[in-house]
Amino acid sequence: MRANNRITKEVADAALGKIDIDEHGLDEMDQRILETLVHRFSGKPVGINSLAVAVGEEADTIEEVYEPYLIQEGYLKRTPQRRVPTETAYKKLGVVMTAAQKELL
Repeated sequence: MRANNRITKEVADAALGKIDIDEHGLDEMDQRILETLVHRFSGKPVGINSLAVAVGEEADTIEEVYEPYLIQEGYLKRTPQRRVPTETAYKKLGVVMTAAQKELL
């Protein structure tokens, strides 16, 4: 209604910004998950329960709501036991991966 009932890129970007979704489709919790994996756990493999406690979210919610998009978009790699951020996640956060972190992928 505010844009004469026309959705343009600018209108869509403004609307998404109002609900804290960035240009990559990540919301506040997505961002918090990536930052936690990269900064708090230094990119090392993390179990879902440890990650859940660190970000203050239920493990089931992370697995069912947040992980699918993060994996699909290439920010997160998941094994049956652990999660690791990908090089894409590091780039998104503006952090350079070390050689040791690259080996974990």
